[in-house]
Amino acid sequence: MESWLKVSCLLCLFGFLREIRPSEPYHAEILMGEWYHVTQDEVNRSVYPVGTYSYLALLIFVFLITDLLRYKPVIIANALTGVFIWGTLIWTTTLPGLQAVEVLYGFYQAAEVAYYSYIYAQVDKQYYPRVTSHTRAAMFVGKLVAGILSQLIIGLDWMNYKELFYITVSSQVVALVWAFFLPKVDKSVYFHNRSEANKDEIKPDSGGLEKASEQANAEVTEAKVTPIPNKSVQALQLLWSHFQNAYTNPLVVQWSLWYAMSLAGFLQISTYMQVVWKSFENEPTILWNGAVDAALTLLSAVFALLAGYFHAGRLSTSTSMLSMALLTILEGGCVLLACWTSNIYLSYLGYVLYGALFAFTITVASSELASSLLEDSFALVFGFNTFVGLILQVIMTFVVVSENANLNLDIFQQFTVYSFYFIVIGVIYFVVFLLKYLWSCFERSKSID
Repeated sequence: MESWLKVSCLLCLFGFLREIRPSEPYHAEILMGEWYHVTQDEVNRSVYPVGTYSYLALLIFVFLITDLLRYKPVIIANALTGVFIWGTLIWTTTLPGLQAVEVLYGFYQAAEVAYYSYIYAQVDKQYYPRVTSHTRAAMFVGKLVAGILSQLIIGLDWMNYKELFYITVSSQVVALVWAFFLPKVDKSVYFHNRSEANKDEIKPDSGGLEKASEQANAEVTEAKVTPIPNKSVQALQLLWSHFQNAYTNPLVVQWSLWYAMSLAGFLQISTYMQVVWKSFENEPTILWNGAVDAALTLLSAVFALLAGYFHAGRLSTSTSMLSMALLTILEGGCVLLACWTSNIYLSYLGYVLYGALFAFTITVASSELASSLLEDSFALVFGFNTFVGLILQVIMTFVVVSENANLNLDIFQQFTVYSFYFIVIGVIYFVVFLLKYLWSCFERSKSID
């Protein structure tokens, strides 16, 4: 087996194990059940928002520390945090305990950056498309297995909801053990970007020893005149250089804004969707959350693959913008279906369709971004866009959900806000597309005249 494929397989198995969390589709159901001393309103307004705030607060720190520590330690810390999260959920019963778990969950989410960026430091750039698809697919398969497993367990009454935590924590323990077997990384993009160059010592040919000696003497002389910059200063300078190069590009700004705004809405909807289902008066005897999660995962994977296929050299930037605008409006409509219906099964359908459309559009946006970026700035730009998305999510949480919110909306009204949020984004991008199209027509007519 080739070395790049071996490393990819090792990392994919970690991602697969990490995602086997059958308790996730029923998380809200468990927290609002008989095992915890909290109300539905407290879960909605006092528990989940803590995870959102923690994710935002930790993301930049985790991004920098991931590069500094060269990925593997953060991957191990991520798995260890997962053990603490679901282990704590087994025994804690109080609101402060659940809030502490949400702080840990914020780190757990932020540390995903180590999983996604580790592989790029381990394999040659020619293999980037393949390993990207491998790591994404591994997480999709893990989520799919978790959804199917949870639905079988609940549907066949093998366990109660809370006992699903035992399976989740077990998978995190196995993922933790497996993380130690991942190969050590010798370089990173910013803090250790010269390590590979240091390994490639001068290999003199016949008579080359004198050249090597002369070069070494010249470097020593230069070092006496010019002090070697601090590694941290070099890293920050490279960060700033990549940041400027990216965000002075109008196309990067255009797609980054859409990416951040859409991600904020997705995080908010996926976090609170189970609270909506718990609020239906005609809640079914058997909850189909696991099956819904499995269907969403499978459909999202298919739509993401379709997006990659149709986008690869087939869509112009203007066509991509038009399709994104229309699909974003459609996403808002799916969210409306999920929250305006009185039938929980139609709500399930609306959520699955929304998730599939989001997978398609986020893949197109990511492809547009990647085609406009320097390869080494991928992690920085996508990390910063995620940070902006989290800021928007925190604003939505504070204004719409939190205890300090003056709107005092119930969960269905909150989701109505989110649906129109997507519709407005789609309309804005449609107007921008029209203006660009009209301007291009005007420019063409001028050139003909």
